[in-house]
Amino acid sequence: MNSNFGELATEPAERSDILIVDDMPEKLLVFETVLEELGQNIVSVRSGGAALREILRREFAVILLDVNMPDIDGFETASLIRRYKRSAHTPIIFITSYADEVQTERGYSLGAVDYILSPVVPEVLRSKVKVFVELHQMQRRLSMQADERVALAKAEAARIAAEEATQRSSFLSHASSVLGGSLDLAVGARQLIELVVPNMADRATLVLPDEREAHTLVISGEGEKPVPNARTLAELDGEEHDAIGRAISERRIVQVARGTSTPGVWGPPAAAIPLLIGQRVLGALWIDPVRDAGSALHWGTLEDLASRAAIAFENARLYRSLQLEIDERRAAEEKLQQSNQRKDEFLAMLSHELRNPLAPIRNALEVIRRVAPPDPKLSWATDVTGRQVNHLTRLVEELLDVARISQGKIALQTELLDLRNVILMAVETARPVIEARAHRLTHTLPDGPVWLRGDAARLAQVVSNLLHNAAKYTEKGGDVALSLEVGNGQAVITVTDTGIGIDAELLPNVFDLFEQGKRALDRSQGGLGVGLTLVQRLVHLHKGTVAVSSAGAGRGSQFKVVLPCLSEVPSGAPVTEPAALAPAVAGCRVLVVDDNRDAAATTAMCLEIAGHEVKTVHDGLQALASAPVFAPDVVVLDIGLPGMDGYQVAERLRQSPVTAHSLLIAVTGYGQESERRRAFEAGFDEHLIKPAEPARLNDLIARWRENPPAPDAQRERRAAPEGH
Repeated sequence: MNSNFGELATEPAERSDILIVDDMPEKLLVFETVLEELGQNIVSVRSGGAALREILRREFAVILLDVNMPDIDGFETASLIRRYKRSAHTPIIFITSYADEVQTERGYSLGAVDYILSPVVPEVLRSKVKVFVELHQMQRRLSMQADERVALAKAEAARIAAEEATQRSSFLSHASSVLGGSLDLAVGARQLIELVVPNMADRATLVLPDEREAHTLVISGEGEKPVPNARTLAELDGEEHDAIGRAISERRIVQVARGTSTPGVWGPPAAAIPLLIGQRVLGALWIDPVRDAGSALHWGTLEDLASRAAIAFENARLYRSLQLEIDERRAAEEKLQQSNQRKDEFLAMLSHELRNPLAPIRNALEVIRRVAPPDPKLSWATDVTGRQVNHLTRLVEELLDVARISQGKIALQTELLDLRNVILMAVETARPVIEARAHRLTHTLPDGPVWLRGDAARLAQVVSNLLHNAAKYTEKGGDVALSLEVGNGQAVITVTDTGIGIDAELLPNVFDLFEQGKRALDRSQGGLGVGLTLVQRLVHLHKGTVAVSSAGAGRGSQFKVVLPCLSEVPSGAPVTEPAALAPAVAGCRVLVVDDNRDAAATTAMCLEIAGHEVKTVHDGLQALASAPVFAPDVVVLDIGLPGMDGYQVAERLRQSPVTAHSLLIAVTGYGQESERRRAFEAGFDEHLIKPAEPARLNDLIARWRENPPAPDAQRERRAAPEGH
């Protein structure tokens, strides 16, 4: 044994601690001198209490304990030492001057390993202590080696666990990527089968019942290279069918035991794993057999795979529901757009068709005024009819403008203009309505010009519509105020009235199409509810804003239009002045072409009263046949003719030497810029909107006769119609 200890001692080791307990200093010195050759750490104390304190601090290889000590003797000290876990088995050598059998027996009962009589023999003491020191060091080495082996085993186990966790994580990450790569439920189901077979099982079946239980998706696959195929629930065998049903109803994994050819030996089980989203079951996955069924980690992987598959399938279901909702919403929007388009087309067609009867009514009224004898009642009747025709014309224009804006067919004719002139123009337009209701109109304008780029006619229409609206909803004798202010690069037009006001519930919708407040049964305000809609849309086309405010019913209202204006205007800004009307010159031959016989007849009569020789025809072919014979100086040509339209007729007339330089005037119910441009391209010189005023028609003819353009200038004028 000593030789073995010697071999172990040759290995490098840390120094051990030796505790010496004796109350006599000279004996402590002797012991330290004897044991110094061992090369260990020697701790000397002079009482049992001090020894106990040292034992609490460190571990000793051997303890030399004097039996006779004044405070606590050696036996009591040994008894207390054995109570501590660290020193329960530490070798104790008693040092005593004498030893009888009773004392020796008591010492050994307390765990003493030896007795040494004092005075000690140095070689004996040193030899015995050395044995216990070497034994202690050998135990310490063995303990360290055991700890190293345990650490290595733990590290290896941790490495294996880490590799398995990495493989599991990688597999689950790949599964999430594959399953989440498609929002098609059938595709995701097939991909799940391919993930399971053959890596985790020989065969797998996925069952996904829908929420209404009207259809169930069943996909299975088996073999080394599975080809997932659709099946039905009826094709599943009883064992598989029952396990899947239980897994879905009980929301837990259901295992099915599998026997082997050896009696009493069981093979890997099959299992049905529910696909759970919270507490809701989407379906179940059948796996047969479950490989590595004894591994809790493998079962955890299966559960995680089922959970991720459930999330992917739920996303696919939500996407399918969302797509259905989007498709339904898109269909509803398309239906609404079609409805709006049909409405806009109806408004445009209605406005156009209403123009046709207005033209002969206005012409007939003009004839009556010119040829009827003076009579107060007749004058009153013609005035009433004239006002109502003008009112009806205005309503038709509003309907048509709303339809044009809704269809994006209005193009502004912008120019540099002074907004003050536009407002004055609008005031003159609205003055008859305001005066008819005995309103007091006040308007405040800046002293200097207010320049901006815009369409003068459309801006005047905005202001006149606001003035008409104020007059319409203000009791007779009320006040209407119009002001224009400039600041911060903006022009602010404000129209205020003392009328019936606007209810709070109507205020947010006052600019909506056909929206009107409550009105009496007499409908004294009139109108269609499109005027303010037209105001808003025209202002938006000018990059401006319009707002309304009212303190409530009976407290009036205020409309405020804000437009961007120019801070600097070059000198010599254009100022538009109305040209003097040229007197009518009689003696022209005028060919009137219109399929509306009343419109053609009344137009002809007005022209004849003005002194012109007039011929009427009702389609394009008659016009082309009559022109070479009648040789008209002027052709008043309707665009919407049956068969050959007015554009085609105009092109043919320009090709004829007789009418190549005649004045061609287009009369149509369509007033969009595209129609105007097309008319000039076809050869027309002028473009009038129905119902055309007879005075305007006579004025155009008079101007043309007074100063007819040269042929080249006439062609250039038609090629550049912007001036019209």
